[in-house]
Amino acid sequence: MRTNLSSQISLNRVSPRYYRPENAVERSVLTRCEKVPTNIYETPEEGVQQIADEIVTKIQDRQKEGKFCTVALGTGASLRPLFTELVRRHKDEGVSFRNVVVFNLYEFYPLAEGHEGSFSHLSRQFLSLVDIDPQNVFTLNGNIPQEAVLEHCRLYEQRIQTYGGIDILVMGIGREGNIAMNEPGSNLNTTTRLILVDATSKAEASRNLGIDNLPPCSITLGIHNILQARKVFLLAWGEDKADIIKSAVEDKVSDSLPASFLQLHNNATVCIDLSAAAHLTRIQRPWLVTHCEWNDKLIRSAIVWLCQLLNKPILKLTNKDYNENGLSELLALYGSAYNVNIKIFNDLQHTITGWPGGKPNADDTYRPERAKPFPKRVIIFSPHPDDDVISMGGTLRRLVQQGHEVHVAYETSGNIAVGDEEVTRFMHFINGFNQLFADSKDEVIVKKYAEIKEFFANKKESDMDSREILTIKGLIRRGEARTACTYNNIPLKRCHFLDLPFYETGKIEKNPISEADVEIVQNLLREIQPHQIYVAGDLADPHGTHRVCTDAVFAAIDEEKNAGAEWLKDCRIWMYRGAWAEWEIENIEMAVPLSPEELRAKRNSILKHQSQMESAPFLGNDERLFWQRSEDRNRGTASLYDHLGLACYEAMEAFVEYVPI
Repeated sequence: MRTNLSSQISLNRVSPRYYRPENAVERSVLTRCEKVPTNIYETPEEGVQQIADEIVTKIQDRQKEGKFCTVALGTGASLRPLFTELVRRHKDEGVSFRNVVVFNLYEFYPLAEGHEGSFSHLSRQFLSLVDIDPQNVFTLNGNIPQEAVLEHCRLYEQRIQTYGGIDILVMGIGREGNIAMNEPGSNLNTTTRLILVDATSKAEASRNLGIDNLPPCSITLGIHNILQARKVFLLAWGEDKADIIKSAVEDKVSDSLPASFLQLHNNATVCIDLSAAAHLTRIQRPWLVTHCEWNDKLIRSAIVWLCQLLNKPILKLTNKDYNENGLSELLALYGSAYNVNIKIFNDLQHTITGWPGGKPNADDTYRPERAKPFPKRVIIFSPHPDDDVISMGGTLRRLVQQGHEVHVAYETSGNIAVGDEEVTRFMHFINGFNQLFADSKDEVIVKKYAEIKEFFANKKESDMDSREILTIKGLIRRGEARTACTYNNIPLKRCHFLDLPFYETGKIEKNPISEADVEIVQNLLREIQPHQIYVAGDLADPHGTHRVCTDAVFAAIDEEKNAGAEWLKDCRIWMYRGAWAEWEIENIEMAVPLSPEELRAKRNSILKHQSQMESAPFLGNDERLFWQRSEDRNRGTASLYDHLGLACYEAMEAFVEYVPI
């Protein structure tokens, strides 16, 4: 069973010549904007193989010399595939790590007794699974008294020098450009020290390590220590790292972006996949550095970029505009600016439709969706119990109003996103109702109410919720989802709560996707046999809930395809985006316009999810609530179409089609 199909999605077919130059001259031309040697791989798996080759070769060379190989390691999602591959080589190929000395790049501080930190994660993911001598493993101590931290840092650096310095340093990059735990503002001369971790880095680390309530500080190797390593690998996978990678690799060195200091290292390599490379000039704007292999999407991307650069609508671009901005090749291909302009204008015009389920009795030649069959059976897969309305609430209402049979499948309970105060509020109501209206007081309610009050009174920050409380939190979210569906005129019999098992850990860190998850989705598909499927297309985080939920749907579709399911031959699959970002316009294949009234109705749908209103978790400094982000994103999409010279709408929801491999 293939369970990672979302990782194989390539929205823009990037020519290999942009990321696999045939010789040094080509590489020099393509990478003229890059200030750190950067290797781009088609997939993280391909990149991990080559990095592991280099690391193992170095270790074995040191073994032959009878010497230690000193390795400094970070933690987090970017390094996880590498750890998995190194463990596999140890178990399957007999690669030995006996001569390896490991230094942990950072540790959180202060760690309470029994609280896991970064070293526990490193040990669990790698160290305990290979034959590294525990006496050769060193980590910063998150438990020491604060007055001892300075001396501890000095001794840690001294220990590194005792082993001859660091041979290989491997780390990821944070969303703020931090390396190890060096936050923006860290300068070139910083050494091992105690540092306050900002909210963004802390939230990202908590998510990557699967650890709740991390301490506010960290003891970390400094920029100076990192640059002293003889070889540095910086790893980044996934499109959520595309912006920060571009800044670190192509912008000037700045202490506001600690990763940019790698430009000063004489043996640093940035290793990324195509998704993380998406905003590098040679991938996103190849016409600025080389001759292009033009296709429809690349042409659309170039024209939209030119419009934004010159602040012109498509149909006002001139031959001079093309010639002066590196796009003369398009004039040679199409003969004139007018010919290119009208082609792209029509392409974008044909993405707009007020009939997301297809317009009956209409010519659908240039429409995103086919007219028949009508009405259609539609399944909207929602990773959490509010993603349906946050991401495509306007389209959902349009599908219902236009007569389609709309089902919503909530893939997870979403229980860990419910605050304790919500449980207390509902328990107050239930207990009060019991006291006022029950003929004989229900002892179960009285007992459970007392138990929950006591649990919350004694609950510590690091404590996990009991299974009963998680169940109550799941019920709260179910109730909100049902209320939103009723508001959108979806019968409750068409609301499906799948409660996929991978999610039910009670912690940030989830279990891997399993056959049980896929089978639940597959059974629903077989029951409904839809003509349209909508799934979350948030592909940025390879370990996030949205990605795993989408993989479960794609795996179920893949199984049905292999089984020769007839219904799949007449089904189209559309991917929507969440509250944070929209599809790039060159990739949009269906754009559904919303009127002011429809946008307001969408907001009302989101507001039915009351437990999610006070705060919306986001890795960044964005304090907007879900409905605000969603509206701003939808208005932004409409504004982009308007500035390009197309119709002006209040808002738009955009979709990309997924075609099963």
